[in-house]
Amino acid sequence: MKTLLTTAELDVFCQEARRHPYVTIDTEFLRERTYYSKLCLIQMAFAGEGEENAVLIDPIEGDVSLEPLYDLFRDTSVVKVFHAARQDLEIFFFDGAVLPTPLFDTQVAAMVCGFGEQVGYETLVKKICKDQVDKSSRFTDWSRRPLTDAQKSYALADVTHLRQIYEYLDAQLKKSGRRKWVEEEIETLLSPETYVVRPEDAWKRVKTRTQSGKFMAVVQKLAEFREAYAQERNVPRSRVYKDDALLELASTKPRNEKDLGRSRLLLREARKGEIAEGILAAVSAGMAVEPEDAPKPDRSREKLQVNPALADLLRVLLKAKAEESGVAQKMIASSADLDAISAGERDLPALRGWRAEVFGDTALKMCDGGIALAAKGGKVRIVAL
Repeated sequence: MKTLLTTAELDVFCQEARRHPYVTIDTEFLRERTYYSKLCLIQMAFAGEGEENAVLIDPIEGDVSLEPLYDLFRDTSVVKVFHAARQDLEIFFFDGAVLPTPLFDTQVAAMVCGFGEQVGYETLVKKICKDQVDKSSRFTDWSRRPLTDAQKSYALADVTHLRQIYEYLDAQLKKSGRRKWVEEEIETLLSPETYVVRPEDAWKRVKTRTQSGKFMAVVQKLAEFREAYAQERNVPRSRVYKDDALLELASTKPRNEKDLGRSRLLLREARKGEIAEGILAAVSAGMAVEPEDAPKPDRSREKLQVNPALADLLRVLLKAKAEESGVAQKMIASSADLDAISAGERDLPALRGWRAEVFGDTALKMCDGGIALAAKGGKVRIVAL
């Protein structure tokens, strides 16, 4: 197996990859001690057998600029194939401000092709390649050097099997005419908005039990400071303070470091210095916000007048349509979506695009009384009224 350690070597491989219709790509990274993922290894392969056309790129041990790879990402004549691409793409987006096009995600394609919910790579290797993946190196520290032969073999297998998986799924999509379905899903992965986290919006991820204006204003300012601090220092947000400490601070509203010292949940290192100053400034800023200007959680779904009987019928219809189409249920609609449809909501992904074709149009007919469901043996039949 070949490991590339220089930019020139990577450029040669990428130039060769451009002569092929697709290239498979995967990464190994660490994120436990940083805000942004630390890239430890890149694996790539283009069409062929075995490991002959596959390489490892080592950004830690080598002196490698990834610009040749990013140029390949911009080459629209070559399909870039990943499995469960989101975290890999996030790394490349923040490092090189680039996203690979065209993109093919085998996890998305597999769900469209009837392999179930969030299907794992090992499952596809077993079902499509009739092989097994050695999992022994999965949870190793990929930042340590030298890499063992076992680690290298494990990493390379992530892209060599992926060639056969891609070719199989691509053929299935051509046969079924569902390529457009996958392209619709991949649009989200290719949107920069998928990867940008704005500190001013960080409060939306914090689960609260109250809608008090002052409380929510302080939560917003504390979450904004934590996110900005974590991004600037490249540390996990939990290393600044965890959500339970944030909510405690929003309740107690400390005015000085002495007040911070009384916190039960705040980390010791957050009770003084820059973090303490940031906390006190955030609390002060939150207290200055007028109640009517405070952020308000989206409670619209909680106010929906759900029709339980109709929601249950929609669940039965979804199951029947998912089985009929061979598409994972959760990919078509969530349980919350079904409740929303039963309550009269119509601006939902489940009612647009390919989902409307598979499920949404029929669901609306049921809501309007145009169809009914009947059971025959183990099958659910749709009956026009």
